[in-house]
Amino acid sequence: MTGTSELADRIAIGDTITKLFVYTDQARWGDLLESVFAERVFFDGGFGDPGAERPATFITEAWAEGLGGLDAVHHQAGNHLVEITGDTAVAHADAIAVHVKNDAAHGKTRTFVGSYDLGFQRTAKGWRIDRFEYHLKVIDGNADLT
Repeated sequence: MTGTSELADRIAIGDTITKLFVYTDQARWGDLLESVFAERVFFDGGFGDPGAERPATFITEAWAEGLGGLDAVHHQAGNHLVEITGDTAVAHADAIAVHVKNDAAHGKTRTFVGSYDLGFQRTAKGWRIDRFEYHLKVIDGNADLT
């Protein structure tokens, strides 16, 4: 049986996962730094660069630049599996991301389907992501949005 404390932790971790995707879609980079990411994150974005520990600002600045030229971004996530061990946790999430660029000549959308392995640490400010690994399964549509 799950205790009240573990249930509260599961809800908080689920909320952090939701914030990851919603704040990214809304370009709320400061909120990602304040309430989602730990100061340093092992980051593997899943597109060929090797994973490495990086400052959270590295991630948000890269996302701001990479997503900044798009007209819309939408993530839909689910299938959260969470395992908590004391002050650390790991979670799996599946997600679909749609990127929209209205002036692209070869189709205005690209869709990414993949999964995430996320690590968490409990901090004085709550649960924060300290490990981010993306596993791309498929890209559909105009991959380069050209």
